[in-house]
Amino acid sequence: MAIQPLSVGVCSWSLQVKSIPELKGFMDKLGVNLVQIACGDPHHAAWDEGEAMPAAALAAGFELGGAMLGFPGEDYTTPKHIERTGGFGDSATRPERLERFKWALTRTLELGLTDLMLHAGFLPEPGDAARKPFLDTLATVSQLAAEKGITVAFETGQESASLLRRTLDDLKCPNLKVNFDPANMLLYDKDDPLKAVELLAPDIRTVHMKDANRPTTPGEWGEEVPLGKGQTNTREFLLALKRIGYQGPLFIEREVGTQQQRFDDIAHGVTFIRSVLG
Repeated sequence: MAIQPLSVGVCSWSLQVKSIPELKGFMDKLGVNLVQIACGDPHHAAWDEGEAMPAAALAAGFELGGAMLGFPGEDYTTPKHIERTGGFGDSATRPERLERFKWALTRTLELGLTDLMLHAGFLPEPGDAARKPFLDTLATVSQLAAEKGITVAFETGQESASLLRRTLDDLKCPNLKVNFDPANMLLYDKDDPLKAVELLAPDIRTVHMKDANRPTTPGEWGEEVPLGKGQTNTREFLLALKRIGYQGPLFIEREVGTQQQRFDDIAHGVTFIRSVLG
């Protein structure tokens, strides 16, 4: 990924776009040239271009900083819903999701990329009988990606940082990394982002810039808010990234509100991040 250190970009699905020209138009208005792009799955937005999307994206003139995969059937209605349906957590859906993952590997290469992001699912704790078959599946994910020269980054939030750290250490797969989302740790009420960034530092491949407040009722979602207005402490988080020597991209993600509200909040985020980083 030949991207300038701490470059500010946007997640394509946050803008709720359906075509590459629409995405390019929003990016031009935002003054950003870097995007983490949805592969084209139902959860993270299908593209009007269909199978021609990669060629259209490569011709659009913006910079691509990784692809994102969501799986059909993932249900984010409540944390419990996504615990049952997310990633590779349900053994019954693993075969079909591995096939979808193979498709995403091909799509990633068609985009000229070597980085693919996804939610692995809720990781079982050590001692849980479900842990070994789950980790075996993630090892298969690593092998399939390694065969194509692709790095896979698991997005944070559905587990504690210590459990993710333990899982990566147990797997010992050099091409499995972290897509660090500080807000998810609050939305799922799982961890403290400022402490987690230190623990996961060696494996942070990309970062989603998002802000949130913890849930006020156990078992419910926290509240996603614009950057700098929540409990993530975005300013300190950015400084923590600099302290650990992180040199990757910063992708602003916004997943609530109308398209115009999202655009306005992302525009605020671009200005906010650049002001902090000077």
